[in-house]
Amino acid sequence: MQVGADALAAIANHWLARFEQALATGDEPALVQLFHADADWRDVLAFGWRLRTVSGAPTIARILKQEARETRATGFRTDPERTPPRHATRAGAKCVEAIFRFDSAFGRGSGVLRFRADDDGEAPRAWTLLTTLEELRGHEERVGARRPTGQSYSRDFSGPNWLDKRRAAAAYADRDPRVLIVGGGQAGLSIGARLKALGVDALIVDRWPRIGDNWRRRYHALTLHNQVHVNHLPYLPFPPTWPMYIPKDMLASWFESYVEALELNYWSGTEFMGGRYDEHARRWQVRLRQTEGTERELRPAHVVLATGVSGIAHLPDIPSLRNFRGTVLHSSDYADGEPWRGKRALVIGTGNSGHDIAQDLHSSGATVAIAQRSPTLVINIEPSAQLVYGLYSEGPPLEDCDLITASVPLALARRGHQLATAHAKELDRPLLQALQRAGFRLDDGEDGTGWQFKYLTRGGGYYFNVGCSDLIVEGKVRLLQFADISEFVAAGARLKSGETITADLVVFATGYKGQEALVAKLFGEETARRVGPVWGFGEAQELRNMFQRTPQPGLWFIAGSFAQCRIYSRYLALQLKACEAGLLVP
Repeated sequence: MQVGADALAAIANHWLARFEQALATGDEPALVQLFHADADWRDVLAFGWRLRTVSGAPTIARILKQEARETRATGFRTDPERTPPRHATRAGAKCVEAIFRFDSAFGRGSGVLRFRADDDGEAPRAWTLLTTLEELRGHEERVGARRPTGQSYSRDFSGPNWLDKRRAAAAYADRDPRVLIVGGGQAGLSIGARLKALGVDALIVDRWPRIGDNWRRRYHALTLHNQVHVNHLPYLPFPPTWPMYIPKDMLASWFESYVEALELNYWSGTEFMGGRYDEHARRWQVRLRQTEGTERELRPAHVVLATGVSGIAHLPDIPSLRNFRGTVLHSSDYADGEPWRGKRALVIGTGNSGHDIAQDLHSSGATVAIAQRSPTLVINIEPSAQLVYGLYSEGPPLEDCDLITASVPLALARRGHQLATAHAKELDRPLLQALQRAGFRLDDGEDGTGWQFKYLTRGGGYYFNVGCSDLIVEGKVRLLQFADISEFVAAGARLKSGETITADLVVFATGYKGQEALVAKLFGEETARRVGPVWGFGEAQELRNMFQRTPQPGLWFIAGSFAQCRIYSRYLALQLKACEAGLLVP
């Protein structure tokens, strides 16, 4: 029989009291006894100013003891203002989940504690623990009751009004921004909004001429592939009247409104050309090129690359491609199928972009073939692809869902995604079997971890089916294997069988180079080597060089889905504010 929230809170608070006592006294054996032998502790800035996951009770206890003296964490108790402790199922295992709060030497913290549901006795041990720094003492976000009064703006005709001050702030005629954010998509807007709330002077630059063009200029039929309630930006949720799957132009217009409403400093039509770091001054010297051809040099203390998981389009080196007399595009340059009505197109690549472009071309009246380069995970967008977002439909408010999402350590996340992937395969079995009969090569991701781990490790390699798989099954979009193409000729692609696939257009949906290539281009090979790999999981069971300090002082990265950017922009902004306040060395 399950006990109620009050009883669960009492159990959690008893554990938290013992935990606090063990931290205060440095009692390492007592800390060991508080955790299951195979427990995981994920810490986000609260102990040691980094993102890391630690596994195993002895290691957890040792590191907590080492960090406790500086952190001086106290006041651990379940948070009455958040979702009450409750029974939950995570990665197929029943557990008790409790959100708690605490204070530290640096500010206010939050966390999530989990016990296994089958623990016996009055003193259960932690299965997973999350500790996060949520707020810096004395440097709280200027929101709610702390919001600006607006009284500093002139109420007569003699002085500058709000609009005058906004224009002056965004011009940077007499100062440099403390933080330069490169990229104006969801990542750049999220970190820009967080820094604005913390009072950190930040400028967002984006190469496209209009805010939102990074979505607006993508192919005509694009919509987001996950549901609206997962994708809110910080502080300003989408209207409740919005569609479940947001069209890209609707989203682009929202980006414009968001920048205006949150008073973000944003230069459109501005390309970041690169820069170098002055170790002595602890500032960057960067060059920006604006649409009209003028250049501007700035000296920010921090550069945040918010250009996405990948930055530079990848085009395979195919010597015979020069023989082709038609049009060759990378998927990033593809906009609309209408100009190709009545013509023939070959799409290379079977990830989301390849499938969506093939479907858009088909719906525009083109004759389309798609060439598969490697096995691809296919999952129906409804309901299968949404299974991993089930938490956001369980009832807790968005802030609590985000905290719970952050609380899932890597090992538990892998197991959860394996289960979701297996479930999705059962739901999608008729489609997957039909695709295999058509010659499509399928995979499930590494160790069956599914599409989201493909995204977290390589940035692609999967397709959310919104209809193109059905077109392939029905033969309306012809499926080829790229390995069966012998060479490109003037009229198209010649297969090893001797047949020529005629084409007026070839679209390479072949992805992007890793962030390391972008770092080398912008800052030089030496900086790229110093930083090392970006994205994918490293030794600390965290995404490498993401959302935290990197080996290159003053260089930071943020990327990912809307939810990732919303969640981790908070923690990245806290680190930047801590650097500005002298609490942290970049």
